[in-house]
Formats: sequence, structure tokens, C-alpha cells
Amino acid sequence: MCGIFACHSHPDVQKFKPTALKLAKAIRHRGPDWSGSVISGNTILCHERLSIVGVESGAQPLTNADESIVLAVNGEIYNHRQIRKHLKQPYHFKTASDCEVIIPLYLEYGLDAPKYLDGMFSFVLYDKKLDRIIAARDPIGVITLYQGLASGEKKSVYFASELKCLHPVCDKIEAFPPGHIYDSLTGERTRYFQPTWWDEKKTPSTPLDLKALRETFENAVRKRLMAEVPYGVLLSGGLDSSLVASIAQRETKRLQKLQQETSGPTEEESAEAMDRGEGLVGIDDDNKLSTTIFFPQLNSFSIGLPGSPDNEAALKVAKFLGTKHHVMTFTIQEGLDALSDVIYHLETYDVTTIRASTPMYLLSRKIKAMGIKMVLSGEGSDEIFGGYLYFHNAPDKAAFHEECVKRVKNLHLADCLRANKSTSAWGLEARVPFLDKQFLELAMNIDPQEKMITKERIEKYILRKAFDTPEDPYLPDEILWRQKEQFSDGVGYGWIDALKDTAEKTVTDEQMKNPKPEWGSDIPDTKEAYWYRCMFDEHFPPSCASTVMRWTPKWSKQTDPSGRAIAVHQAKYDHAA
Repeated sequence: MCGIFACHSHPDVQKFKPTALKLAKAIRHRGPDWSGSVISGNTILCHERLSIVGVESGAQPLTNADESIVLAVNGEIYNHRQIRKHLKQPYHFKTASDCEVIIPLYLEYGLDAPKYLDGMFSFVLYDKKLDRIIAARDPIGVITLYQGLASGEKKSVYFASELKCLHPVCDKIEAFPPGHIYDSLTGERTRYFQPTWWDEKKTPSTPLDLKALRETFENAVRKRLMAEVPYGVLLSGGLDSSLVASIAQRETKRLQKLQQETSGPTEEESAEAMDRGEGLVGIDDDNKLSTTIFFPQLNSFSIGLPGSPDNEAALKVAKFLGTKHHVMTFTIQEGLDALSDVIYHLETYDVTTIRASTPMYLLSRKIKAMGIKMVLSGEGSDEIFGGYLYFHNAPDKAAFHEECVKRVKNLHLADCLRANKSTSAWGLEARVPFLDKQFLELAMNIDPQEKMITKERIEKYILRKAFDTPEDPYLPDEILWRQKEQFSDGVGYGWIDALKDTAEKTVTDEQMKNPKPEWGSDIPDTKEAYWYRCMFDEHFPPSCASTVMRWTPKWSKQTDPSGRAIAVHQAKYDHAA
């Protein structure tokens, strides 16, 4: 991850520069490797860098040959090699950074530039000749971005990777919508991402193709191995992360075999190539992985309370795959002690997000301490395939699909936010293969009748079936067909119980009856939710609350969003027993 802070049309940008640098420093955890800033006219762009691709030469902000374009990017562009080869006009690249391709794309396509990007990103670009700033965010919102306004400054517009940069200077802040681009010449945002499945009221009817589903997802994982630094996989032992780990491990072994068969580069040659910024993993013109450098052993990581379901399952998967697995445990007290910091980094008070983010936040710190800078993660699958347990109650396939589309559209306020901010709090980058554009286009257009949960079909049945290949198994059957656990449950049921118990002791009945006036109609419905909102208020003013979305299950009367609170969860396990 990296961090961005930018302001356009500031009334006195030179005087504002010390403040801008201070605000950018507030997100240095996202990019601890280097800091950069550029002032031009009345615009300032600041960048905090985490170097993963183009390590030696990719410092930002980036500029073109005559420095008329200035660019600050947070993210990864997986198809940057193809873009470099297929530009209409010759362009002199200054760096090996995957992000630099955004500049020539803008010069050739203007506001359509993001349409050509395959990756996760948020960026701010300043065109000096037009005194124009544009900002864009990836299609699903894997990378965070916010936009702010200051009431005392009529023309100023601000952008930042996190709220903590904006609220000291802005009194109006909103989450920048995924798949959109902003243009200061019009002051408007327009949606550039327009996939065929976007209309939630239109029920798709494409027949299921298990082979295509499997191969498209394999490619989604493969392209996300693009890196020049040590990487790993988050492995909860559930279906989604286990599939990601399995494919990543297969690719690692394939590259090892390829190197042996072709007498590939020695370790010394690989190290020299990496120093030159060459040989990084990437997708070539034939849509295949191309590399001369790889890391010989895949590291996998899991976390939980001692004896947690996830750690036990993760160990089974790691042993089956042959990854170098690291089991992390935490105590309930360690989790409770971290809550305020977690909420500060997450910038939310949503119960589900905080429950799941705390273990992920603790795990990320340990991973970064080991020298790992990038991990693959399994977010997005439950939204795409209706994997949450409440989908058992979907009345028909049209309603099932509509809920899937809504969940995918809101990922930037839920699981994407969690994955991005829990990891970037420690300068770790999380990549999410399930949210690959090509995979989404395929999976979201499948006839939702195939995704429906029945007595014969467990949740995410078609995803499991696509990787059910007994002749060459991706996973043990007990993992491939393991029932869904919410991550906050899987780390150990005692975690959620402790949160509820502590909230019960911390928040009084009187407080519940008298919520803060500034909360308006957004009133917490449980003591746990009340507790988190109070901690949020310690870090952020009321103007930031509008960026928060509460995660609640549909077709269910419960107020607790935990997976095991849904009656079908216990009923299924009772039946299995």
C-alpha cells in the first residue's frame, strides 16, 4: 500500500505546504519506504510510498518528460507490461514502476484512462497545462480513497487515502465511489466502470462453465503474484483463502520446475536482475505469467485464539500444500487492548468490520515484522457467490442475485476497507484475486439458480465444484467442503463473546437510552455498537460518520451480524453431527 494526500485550487498552497506534509505524515504507516511531494500552481500532491514493484526507481509523485503531468498512485497495475507495449504514441518511461503507465494512458485517452487499467488503485493526476486535477478509484474499491471540501475555501478540493488526513482541514468528507473518475474542469464524478452485471434488477442467465470458472480464477491469482519483494498468503483454513493459497503454491512450484528445466538464472543472477528492476512477476501478452525471479517457498499465515477452528484448519491446508506456515495466536486481552487503535486505522464503527479486523490487524503486524510486504487474501467470494449463511433464506434467484450485486457494490465500505486498512496499518499490502475484473465478469453473469443454497448444495457450491478435481486435488475434501465460518467466529468463538461481555460492562443502560445528539438517527442498537461508536468519536469528528456503513444480514431478524448467530449455522452443524 501507499498513501496519497492532495489539494487542488488552494488559496495559498505555499503557506499550506507544511500542513499538507503533516497531514500526509498521518498515513505514513501505509507507505513507510519513502515520502515525496510536488507543488505546481495552486496544487500540491503528497505521496507516502510502499515499494513492491519498481523498488529502486518508482518513487512518487511521478512526472512525464516535460513534467507537465504529475501523478500520485496507491495500488498495483497488473497489466502495465501490456499497456507499455500497446501505446499508440511512443512514451519515455522514467521508471520501472507499474503505475507510471497511467500518465501515457491519460495523454492518449483522457478521462477514459482508468478503463484500460487492470488492477487495484486510487490515483490523483495533475495536468499543469490545463490546471486540471483528476482522481480515480479502482472498479470495486479495493484501495481506499476519500474526497473532501472546506467550507471556507470555495474552489479547493482535497483527496486522501484515509479520513485522518482530511478531517483536520475539511468539514465535508465522503468516500470516493469505486469505479469513478473526478474531473476538476467540471467538478463532477462519472462512473467509468460499467460491467454487464451492474444492473442488480437484471437477473443473468449465462450457463455455468466450471472449467472457465476455475481457469479464470487461477489467472486472477497468478497475475497478483507480481512483486519484487517477499510475499505470502493469508490462510484462515476456509474455502476462499485456501483456494488462493493452493493456486499460489501451484504457481510457485510451476516456476521452480520451469527454472530447472530451462536452466534458469542462478540466485546471483536473479538478485542482480531484481536490483535492475528486471524480471518481476507479471502477465505477458499471451496472458501468462512471465518471470525470471520467484521466491522459492510460499509463506502462509493464520491467526486465532489458542485452539481456534481457523488455525486448526489452516494447518491442515498448509500441510497438504507444503507451504511454510506460521500460526499466530493472540489472547482476548491483546485483542481488547488493540480495539482503539484498530478503530483509528479502520475509520469505522461497524461491528462486523471491527470484530474481523482486530485479528487481521494483529496478524499484519507480525507478518511485516518477518519482512513480508505483500499478501494475497480471500475477500469478495462470499459477495460474489452468496456465501454468507443468511443467503440460505433467499426466496428466489432474482433476490439472491440482487443481494449479491448490492454486496459487491458495497465491498469498499466493508471487507475491502477491512483488508486494506488492517494490513496497511503496518505497511503491508493485501491483494484480492476474487475481485479481479475478468473473474467478476464471468462469475456475476452466471445464472444465480446455480448459486442458490439447497439441501443438496452447500453455500458456494459451484466454486467448490469447480475445484473438485480428484485426479489432481487443489485441497483436501474436508477443506473444500468445509462450511462457511465468519472470520471473526473462526478465530475463536471466545473472541466475540468477550467483546459482548466487555461492552456490557462498559456501556450502561442509561447511556443506551440517551445516545449523543450529534449521532442523529444513526443510533447504535447494541452496547457493543455503542462502545465502538464512542471510540470512533475519540478519533474522528461527526463529519466523518457519513462514510460508515453498518453491515447487516438480509432475510434475518437477528441484530447480531455474526455468522453463528444465524440459526441455520447451528442447525447445519447439528445436522452434520
